[in-house]
Amino acid sequence: MKPGLQFRLNQQLALTPQLQQAIRLLQLSQLELAAELRQLAESNPLLEFAEDADPEQDENEGDSEFENEFDAPLSAKSDTSASSDNDEAPEWTEADITADQPIDFSSSNGSGNGSSSQSNRDDEGMEPQNAAPESLQEHLLWQLNLTPMEPRAKAIATVLIDALNTDGYLGEGLDAVLAALPPHLKATLEEVEGVRRQLQQFDPAGVASIDLQDCLRAQLEQFDPSTPQRDLALRIVEHELELLARNDMVKLARRMHASEEETTAAALLIRSLDPRPGAALDITPVEYVAPDVYARKDGTRWRVVLNPDSQPKLSLNQHYCGLIARARSDDASWMRGQLQEARWLIKSLESRAETLLKVAEAIVRRQSAFLDYGPEAMQPLVLREVAEEVGMHESTISRVTTRKYIHTPRGTYELKYFFSSGVSTEDGGSASATAIQAMLRKLVDGEDPRKPLSDQALAEELHGKGIQVARRTVAKYREILRIPSSSERQRNS
Repeated sequence: MKPGLQFRLNQQLALTPQLQQAIRLLQLSQLELAAELRQLAESNPLLEFAEDADPEQDENEGDSEFENEFDAPLSAKSDTSASSDNDEAPEWTEADITADQPIDFSSSNGSGNGSSSQSNRDDEGMEPQNAAPESLQEHLLWQLNLTPMEPRAKAIATVLIDALNTDGYLGEGLDAVLAALPPHLKATLEEVEGVRRQLQQFDPAGVASIDLQDCLRAQLEQFDPSTPQRDLALRIVEHELELLARNDMVKLARRMHASEEETTAAALLIRSLDPRPGAALDITPVEYVAPDVYARKDGTRWRVVLNPDSQPKLSLNQHYCGLIARARSDDASWMRGQLQEARWLIKSLESRAETLLKVAEAIVRRQSAFLDYGPEAMQPLVLREVAEEVGMHESTISRVTTRKYIHTPRGTYELKYFFSSGVSTEDGGSASATAIQAMLRKLVDGEDPRKPLSDQALAEELHGKGIQVARRTVAKYREILRIPSSSERQRNS
């Protein structure tokens, strides 16, 4: 074969470093963005945060050749009245799973003069400190130290306590505990089981259990033997726990060879127990989020503004910018490269803020009925619809709406909350899944507790409202809302 030259034309999308950076910043949450920018600012001397800027330097910024381009920190391009609107008390609902910001109690004692400051201290001049919450393991170890027990048994108990999950159960079983014990103990499974039984008598009762049946039995055994229906309750837990869950008192009484009244009393005793004894001592910290945007009613229209406090106030360091012209050739070249990267970053942040605002405005326009009337008025909405309205790709909309939050008079929601599929209605329209779930919740809240609505009855109620939904769909939505079945709701009533 003879070598030859061939020319071929093709087209392909190449992501520039600037575009890659813009896409990366777009998908970051507020906390992630702040951490990312801090890291970039530490590696680039041309970047600084507004709080890091020298006040004297700011007064002379007009002398810099870069004044016209980046002389001010990046801030929200919106009406600053949003921050003053923050003082309004929102109408919180069950959907509120987040809070705007932790409450600052530092200024609650007045103007901050010497007397009020002194009142914040104890008699010895020390700042008052809140005690750290006690974990389940710490609570049990404290009891273990006060319990007369052989050193060998205490060593086993320590490993058992360490193996408990947040609900107080030994989720991995005794074999895993036995494998975690020091080899020199040479403990047997029976020995570990004996120590575990002792731990079940600690507070909270029922910890260190293997499963729910074991947990309920341990709690019942701590009742006084003369407690009415205690023995019957123990037999139910041991043999018919599944039948109890179905709330079939007639069949349960027949299986237990007891009257229906006795069986009902035993069932009430069982239901008074704690199926998750360790949960009360769960010290998982509460997570707080600050909204990225605010939605406020302005007359008859809803207005969306960026939260100025959530926008990173990043700017160019004018002092270093002024040194570029006086720097040596090698240093000047490096600093010009850093300056270009800083400009790209600031432009990417501006683009991120503009995109976030544009998408939030499109969502609020589509879901204004929700803001006016509540979840039952939520409209079906998918990413494609918003993407077409704002002229962006669906993947961009997905990035923008992930871990970005909007504060409304009805609460603070992730932007993704406003997207849901639609279900057909009799008039040819559609209702969103969120709206149907809200209707379902309202129907359950208003039902007769003595005759709870079954899934089929709930589906028929929704049919009466013009919404065509199958019974299995109702069951799925009910599980999403964590609404018990009709038999369980009747039992709980």
